[in-house]
Amino acid sequence: MVQINEKVPDLVFEAYHEGEIKRLKFSDFKGKWLALIFYPADFTFVCPTELEDAASLYKDFQKEGAEVISVSTDTAYVHKAWHDVSPAIKKIEYPMAADPTGSLCKTFGTYIEDKGLALRGSFIIDPDGVLKAYEVHDLGIGRRAEELLRKLRAAKFVREHGDQVCPANWQPGQ
Repeated sequence: MVQINEKVPDLVFEAYHEGEIKRLKFSDFKGKWLALIFYPADFTFVCPTELEDAASLYKDFQKEGAEVISVSTDTAYVHKAWHDVSPAIKKIEYPMAADPTGSLCKTFGTYIEDKGLALRGSFIIDPDGVLKAYEVHDLGIGRRAEELLRKLRAAKFVREHGDQVCPANWQPGQ
């Protein structure tokens, strides 16, 4: 499992993005911040609320020079099917990564072996591919994209102002 301040391996994965299934790897995003959102499964109850919440702030993530990628153990074809029928998921413009073998989940420590699903995990990776923050939740506890965005902004601030830190509830400009 990758740890804080370690470089993330350059894993290859399929993703449903912009109406098609693509083959991507982490190095495709070199020079950008990454916000990874691991979730258990498509066609569930809590997951679409989290992904729709992230979709509502996607432009804000992009303004910060970040890409959002959601990840589940479903295939890219299942992501496409969900995107085609769910009003909440239709709002998603960011890549939806497929991890049917669990390799991404295992790398980030979110894989539930006996279920073949991911725990809810949020990860922030810097433009050099180094893990800067993560938070992992039980399956029943949803996350708030606004807090992930705040943490990304804090990580950016610390990177740009190495001698300064960000306390709890820090917001840009403070």
